Amino acid sequence: MRQMLVGMVFVSIALTCVLWLTQSLRFVEMIVNKGLSMGSFLKLTILLMPGFLVVIIPISLFAVVLFTYNRLIADRELIVLRAAGLSHLALARPAIILGLATSALGLLLSTWIIPITVRSFHEMQWTIRNDIGNVLLQEGMFNKFGEGLTIYVRSRTPNGELMGLLVHDKRSPQRAITLMAERGALVYTETGPRVLMVRGNRQEVTPGTGKLSLLNFDSYTVDFNTATGNKPDRFRDARERSTLELLTIDEKEVNAGDYRRFKAELHSRLTSPIYNLGFPILAAAVLLTAGFDRRGQTPQVIISTALMVAVQALALGVSNLSSGNLAFIPLIYANAALPIAFGLWVLVRPPWPRRRTGVAPAAA
Repeated sequence: MRQMLVGMVFVSIALTCVLWLTQSLRFVEMIVNKGLSMGSFLKLTILLMPGFLVVIIPISLFAVVLFTYNRLIADRELIVLRAAGLSHLALARPAIILGLATSALGLLLSTWIIPITVRSFHEMQWTIRNDIGNVLLQEGMFNKFGEGLTIYVRSRTPNGELMGLLVHDKRSPQRAITLMAERGALVYTETGPRVLMVRGNRQEVTPGTGKLSLLNFDSYTVDFNTATGNKPDRFRDARERSTLELLTIDEKEVNAGDYRRFKAELHSRLTSPIYNLGFPILAAAVLLTAGFDRRGQTPQVIISTALMVAVQALALGVSNLSSGNLAFIPLIYANAALPIAFGLWVLVRPPWPRRRTGVAPAAA
């Protein structure tokens, strides 16, 4: 059990680091184009990790159980243990205990921690993508904000002053205006963010006549509240909702499609920890009942891996089916219980009768 625990921790850390690296590439665009700080970047990527642990832990435990029992077989240690009177189920007990412990951890992750982190991730991502302050951090680019407002900033000083401002405002199609200023600053008021422009001019083409109207100013403010109108509240998807909310949600509160997705997410959330127990039992059952082979246990490793991949694929398939039709929800529980039931049956059943290869009798 100690060897399995240490191995599972190291494999899980390694897989988590690989996934963190691949997922962090998604947010490079926010660093380059949105001026995302390194602290915010790390927070965004770390918030994704609990969601990956639910998938990583059962797979890493499965791999460690395969490796441990395969090494015990190769070193002939299982032969000694069997000679001491231990059954297959007794030999698989460490994997079962570790599977039960990780199932409890997985239940805590899937029902409590992951909804919180996913909600925090989406809220932070929403704020970054819709914050005018992050838009203005894009120096030397024409930045579009909302419908009809384009902002250009030549540079930004360390104290936050904007240099070389150009604003093209066509939120009112009949009165498109262009403003230029030597410098300015982003200010936040009770009514929302504004840009204060200092020493510039305001250009507008008079409708109907086509004449250019030019107004020089010492100071001018541009309001951003009407750039996109009133934004509706962000809709929270199924993974952001708490388990209690998914349990008590009424079909009248959301449309039929979202209701099915919420219920499918609820049952997937409750069954995903079961794979922490099912996968190690499956691996132990295939290896412990295979018998000793001097050529190695490669066929048994391949068979157990194929079974695990098939169960994981079925889990994704029945989850998608349940999102479209709630009648398939029992299949989510059946698929999660299948490796446990199959593994325990293989471990406790009487051994299959083996065909003996007889030696030809000597001639009389």
